Amino acid sequence: MSEHNLEEFEYSRGDLRIRLKKPSAGVPMYSRSMGPPEIIVPGAAERQPPASQGALQASPEPRATEDLHLVKSPIVGTYYEAPSPGAEAFVKVGAHVESGQTLCIVEAMKLMNEIESDESGELIRIFVENGQPVEYGQPLFGIRPSRKR
Repeated sequence: MSEHNLEEFEYSRGDLRIRLKKPSAGVPMYSRSMGPPEIIVPGAAERQPPASQGALQASPEPRATEDLHLVKSPIVGTYYEAPSPGAEAFVKVGAHVESGQTLCIVEAMKLMNEIESDESGELIRIFVENGQPVEYGQPLFGIRPSRKR
């Protein structure tokens, strides 16, 4: 998983489902190495769950604030906040962004896809961290739209 910069891996075949997930930065780690992989077997839910299962649970999905416009990932890939390692981020929280402005890059299959804002306004929240894998439809940014009168 480290070699390919994977945060999570899931494999399913027939009734067997295996899910491996690295602990996130907010989850306490018991040692330098990753904890035991989570293995899900049908019918195992009735049996006693592993003691560490609660500690490895991911935090709940971020909720959108009612007045924020969400810019979501159009593809599955890896989020990058800057055009290259060591470069300044495209945007920072508190910045004013214009419609069409590049907000980040999502790498998918060695292709760098620039993600542009589809709304003008103030960038209130960035939901992901640099280098983090993102899913299709996952919120990336929260923008408070400009009120033009």
